[in-house]
Amino acid sequence: MSFPGLVIRRTPADEGPPDPGMGTDGYRRLNRKSLLSMYFGHAVSYAILFGAFVLVETYAQGFLGPNYDLVRYAFIAVLAIVLVYMAVSPLVFYARYRYRITEDRVDVRSGVLVLRHILVPIERVHQVEVSRGPVDSMLGLAEVTITTAGGVATLSYLEVEEAERVAEVLDSLVGRMLKERVPAGD
Repeated sequence: MSFPGLVIRRTPADEGPPDPGMGTDGYRRLNRKSLLSMYFGHAVSYAILFGAFVLVETYAQGFLGPNYDLVRYAFIAVLAIVLVYMAVSPLVFYARYRYRITEDRVDVRSGVLVLRHILVPIERVHQVEVSRGPVDSMLGLAEVTITTAGGVATLSYLEVEEAERVAEVLDSLVGRMLKERVPAGD
């Protein structure tokens, strides 16, 4: 079955140009704008960490005494490691992130150091929420949060139109599943 506005799986019989977000494996990929959002988020986190370093550098020498140099060099090493991670992780996350929606489940694969594969059965979906933070709004991105009785799954860094289509498709799938469960005469 096909869902208007959201191609779940393409077949050779589908008309029109290939969907740029669709991989050859049937999973949808992120738009490159997602990298900007990830880098901006990492830059804010790094600025906070660097601010903590400046505070240690400015005020800690008096109460750390002979341990000051050890703490300072450890902090510099942590800053360097975190900077490398923050520079590389968005690229790795972007390359690994993909999702697919079928009639019976949502399938999300992601991760940088820890690879995650989340399968959410459509029958377990309780709520679908589309949200946008200030940076994502500027970039035209949103995230879809899928709440189930067992937890939460998130489709991150989607274009706003795509996020709205995903929410509509999930709502339609859940609604159809509920209608199929109700006996015909009630």
